[in-house]
Amino acid sequence: MRKRILLVDDNQDLLDLLRLNLKGAGFSIGTANNGIEAIKKARSLMPDLILLDLMLPEIDGFGVCEILRKDPTTSSIPILLLSGLTGQFARFTGLESGATDFISKPAHPRHLISRIKQILDSPPQMAVASDS
Repeated sequence: MRKRILLVDDNQDLLDLLRLNLKGAGFSIGTANNGIEAIKKARSLMPDLILLDLMLPEIDGFGVCEILRKDPTTSSIPILLLSGLTGQFARFTGLESGATDFISKPAHPRHLISRIKQILDSPPQMAVASDS
């Protein structure tokens, strides 16, 4: 069975590019364009992983992480933050809000797919920031 990934970004062009690359890597894809839609889709789709932008309309990625982590039905879903915010503060805040990992934009599709596979293939663990 194909692993399901929920892509969350308000940039439609990037969302389309990510969807194309991840589908090509064999994943089943769902998408959301804002924080509220991300929370609703996470609860209904129950994806294997969420690829989440930080700068979103409605509720930002930090808030989405916190809400999903407090909900017992979504608390164990790995969340990989993909953001243009590159500073250590954004990385630290993202991990503190419950993200599994943080990758800075722009990320090469091969690197992103490799990191997604690593997260999906490893047992649940504490959050660790990767260098990107």
